[in-house]
Amino acid sequence: MTDRAAIRAEAARLRALFEAEGAQPVETTVLQPAELLLDLYGEDMRARAYVTSDALRGEQMLRPDFTVPVVQMHMEHGAEPACYTYSGEVFRRQEDDPDRANEYMQVGFELFDRNAPEAADARVFCLIFKALENLGLRAATGDIGLLMAAVGGLRTTEARKKALLRHIWRPRRFRALMDRYSGRVPVPESRAALLAKADPMAGAGPMIGLRGEVEIINRINALKEDAHVAPISENEVALIDAILDVRETSDNALERLRDIAVDMAAIQPAVDRLARRLEAMAGHGIDITALDFEASYGRTNMEYYDGFVFGFYAEKRPDLPPVASGGRYDALTRQLGRGREIPAVGGVVRPGLVVDLGGLS
Repeated sequence: MTDRAAIRAEAARLRALFEAEGAQPVETTVLQPAELLLDLYGEDMRARAYVTSDALRGEQMLRPDFTVPVVQMHMEHGAEPACYTYSGEVFRRQEDDPDRANEYMQVGFELFDRNAPEAADARVFCLIFKALENLGLRAATGDIGLLMAAVGGLRTTEARKKALLRHIWRPRRFRALMDRYSGRVPVPESRAALLAKADPMAGAGPMIGLRGEVEIINRINALKEDAHVAPISENEVALIDAILDVRETSDNALERLRDIAVDMAAIQPAVDRLARRLEAMAGHGIDITALDFEASYGRTNMEYYDGFVFGFYAEKRPDLPPVASGGRYDALTRQLGRGREIPAVGGVVRPGLVVDLGGLS
């Protein structure tokens, strides 16, 4: 077992580096309101977090990460430019792998800035890159904003776009929706039979569960409307697939995405942002010709990110989770800001893994 004193010493080293970059130290409570986190992530969050109940405060969650409470704290105080750092324990349930930690330290750096978002992305990434440079980690990068822009540009209904955007972080569900909306997969017979009924509630039996009859009927009517919508074209599906297939060094990925943007103009602003970000990274001394870029990176475990995403991995230890990860989460500030918003980007490091990997070079 890793020496906890060594982990805390490494956490202090990282936090001092972030403070030297102008970050203000902040603290958050270990118990967080479950309602907020469930609203953000859905009920699936229960499977990954420790949930308890308080007679006065309702459902509470042991802190699964720092970003949400730090964003909430910042938005409550005016949403002005700021930079924060923090360190402490986070808690994640592990039901499938007993060897993975369910409690570990995180040290983070969060940057709220309205100006030059690509420069801010580069600043956060390069700060963590240099803090971990002696470990010889592989850096992975991506951009959720590319896929979001592509979905937003599809020639289909707003309802379908919203459904696809909601499931960007669930690749299998996203693919199933694309197959259905493009006509590649027919509507299931059971659903078709239900939609064909004049009175879909006839013979339905007693109401069970949280949904009422009005909500069910509205959902059925929405499905009926969707059944008459023209399918997404094969060309647009192919362009979405082409974006998701981009997995190259960053310079080559940029050129490939520029080619795709010729046929899908909706992604051009996101491609331009990628170009500015890479230029800013190069200005910090990053060799972008050796920096991996994967357009689909971050889609399975980075639910609140909506732009640039990154992670650092120990290639000699594929069994380990990312040593550090982060990205841009502008939409989260809008959700928590109650009318205010500010572009934001951040990253977290796991000092316990840094200590474990100290012998790598």
